Amino acid sequence: MTEYDKDAVVPRYITRWLRENAPQSDALLSEMEKYAALNNIPIAQPETARFLSVITRLAKPKRMLEIGTAIGYSAIIAARSMDGDGKILTIEYDAPTAVTARRNIKLAGLSDRVEVVCADAKDYLSYIDEDECMDMIFLDGPKAHYVYMLDDCVRLLRRGGVLISDNVLYKGMTADDAHVARRKITIVGRLREYIAALTRHPELDTALLPLGDGVTISVKI
Repeated sequence: MTEYDKDAVVPRYITRWLRENAPQSDALLSEMEKYAALNNIPIAQPETARFLSVITRLAKPKRMLEIGTAIGYSAIIAARSMDGDGKILTIEYDAPTAVTARRNIKLAGLSDRVEVVCADAKDYLSYIDEDECMDMIFLDGPKAHYVYMLDDCVRLLRRGGVLISDNVLYKGMTADDAHVARRKITIVGRLREYIAALTRHPELDTALLPLGDGVTISVKI
C-alpha cells in the first residue's frame, strides 16, 4: 500500500505557482495562517479560500451556514465577501477553538455578523428550523460525518442555494485505493459514500473540482 501524498490532488509546482500569483492575505489572516500551521489546526487551503470568496460574491448570500469553524478563518473570508447585511452561523465542536474563533472574528470587526455556536454539528443541525433556510452552506467539519449531515444540509438550503464541501478528495485517497493509509480507511469510505450521495441526489446539481484538497459545489434545484 502506498502512503498518501499531500500533493496528490494538485502537483506541488502548480500549487506553488498558484500561491505565488494569488493575492496575499492581510495581517490578520496571515497571523491566523501561522497560528494554524504552528498548532496543527486545519484551515482552508489558500486556493479553496479564494474559491469560497469568489463564490460568495457571486451567490450573494444573506444567510450562510458554516460547519467547522476552526479558528474562524473561512468565516472571516466569507463574511468579508458578503453584502453588509449578510449573516453567518458557524458551528465548532471544540470549546477552546470556538473561543479562539470568536476572538479572531472580533478582531476582524465581524462579531455582529458572524455567530459562533459551540456544538456537535451532526446533532445541532436537526434543531435548526427550515424557516431559517440558508442561501449558502460551507461544509468543512469532520470528514467522516459529511454523509450523516447531507440530509439536513439539503433540508436547510433554499432552492437555488449553494453547498460547498471541502477536502472531499482527502490527499487523493478518495480517488485511489492504493493511496489509502490504513488509519484513514473509515474516513475515506465515508467520503466516498458522501460523494456518491451528493452527485446522485435528486435535489442537487454537483461538480467535483480538483482544487486544494478537493472541493464539491452543489446547487439545490
